[in-house]
Amino acid sequence: MTVNQRLDLRQAQTLVMTPQLQQAIKLLQLSNQELSEYVEREIEQNPLLERDDGPEPDVSERTIDTFADGADAPAPTSSDVSSEIALGSSLPEAADSPVDADDGNLYESAEDYTSWRTNSGGGDFDEDNRSIEETTAAKLPTLREHLFDQLSVDIEDPVDRMIGTHLIDMLDESGYLTGDLEELAQQLGCGIERVHATLKQMQRLDPAGVFARSLGECLAYQLAERGRLDPAMQAMLDRLDLLAKRDLGQLMKVCGVDAEDLKEMIAEIKTLNPKPGSAFDQSLVQPVVPDIVMRPQPGGDWLIELNSETLPRVLVNTRYYARISKDAKKKEEKDYLSERYQAANWLVKSLHQRATTILKVAGEIVRQQDAFFRLGIQHLKPLILRDIADAISMHESTVSRVTTNKHMSTPRGLYELKYFFTAAIASSSGGEAHSAEAVRSRIKILIDAEKVEDVLSDDKLVEMLRSDGVDIARRTVAKYREAMKIPSSVQRRREKAIQL
Repeated sequence: MTVNQRLDLRQAQTLVMTPQLQQAIKLLQLSNQELSEYVEREIEQNPLLERDDGPEPDVSERTIDTFADGADAPAPTSSDVSSEIALGSSLPEAADSPVDADDGNLYESAEDYTSWRTNSGGGDFDEDNRSIEETTAAKLPTLREHLFDQLSVDIEDPVDRMIGTHLIDMLDESGYLTGDLEELAQQLGCGIERVHATLKQMQRLDPAGVFARSLGECLAYQLAERGRLDPAMQAMLDRLDLLAKRDLGQLMKVCGVDAEDLKEMIAEIKTLNPKPGSAFDQSLVQPVVPDIVMRPQPGGDWLIELNSETLPRVLVNTRYYARISKDAKKKEEKDYLSERYQAANWLVKSLHQRATTILKVAGEIVRQQDAFFRLGIQHLKPLILRDIADAISMHESTVSRVTTNKHMSTPRGLYELKYFFTAAIASSSGGEAHSAEAVRSRIKILIDAEKVEDVLSDDKLVEMLRSDGVDIARRTVAKYREAMKIPSSVQRRREKAIQL
């Protein structure tokens, strides 16, 4: 065996991620609020950048229709990106240069500079400068955070998760449910029965007693968790007014117990927590600010626009650059000014491209889920990132970044863009696929309508679903049923017999 050295020439194509491209891609992952913080840091570091505090632009003149004929959009002179898109018209053309991780030629002409931070870690490009108080406070969970952690684990159905999210938003600081469930059902476009069913699931979350609508109901949930909600206890909870008046004689008659039993019952009531939400951090929870606003238009179209109130607006001070560059004598000074000028221009361009990309992705999501916005939550279509990426000729990773930490205000509520992506179940007839949420809803409707003498087994549900054109396996039906906390057919038959 001979060991030798040699030189080979090979030709290959690779995508080189310049610092500018890395910055533009990372900006996609930031929400508007995170972007504002990032821009503030850049303004502090770059003397050629300044805030644009001018009057609010007339966004009505910046619709996509302006460039629908294929003409190039005007180059931005600032980062004013309060763009909007009217659905029903064409989407932005390639001339608007959306940011795409797969577009290797987009930044080849830009000069390379290395002053930008490109470390990973979400939207934070700088060191963690929070104070000790802020860091400590961040570790204390709020009631909302505690419930959301359980919601993501205990409830798998995305439709029920949406309803559960709205129910969490309806809680007061003590953990009691406020608001009208009828209005919530109307807003989401689903039946009130679905809202009540989801509420029952949410009432089983920790802490016990949360999502109650009265003091008696709150205490009842806590007693039920302990296995102590017997008829005598329920009778006492129904007459808490007598307990408040300390009318013990009347309470003994109502509950059907003697004085010793009543004493023990009152002692147990005192161990309960009338405000289950009080055990958590009571600091004010900042409301989610939408990054995208969706509005109905006359004629049935939708208007999609970026939230101009939260978008940073900066511009490059070219006059200041021209003045101080004349006084620069040393090479280091000239290089620094040139690098800062390029960085400022690139930030403005990146902000404009970020806006165009977000609008393009959000617009296609609304197109794909049009039935949901018009008809309600039961009409969510199966959708994956690739569907959006293929429709707008972007890379799948770009769509993933755009839909991260972005919220859209819609006529049906405030949703994260990730909510609109749902799994698909094939059609048995070879037609259009069914969304997993629609199939779960269908299973629940069939079970709710069953009679005691004809309780549906999982095999029977599979047969009925396939007759409706849904190609689904028995184990999938069982998984969906268990995810919705629906007992097996044997258990349901026993429960229905007991009720009779």
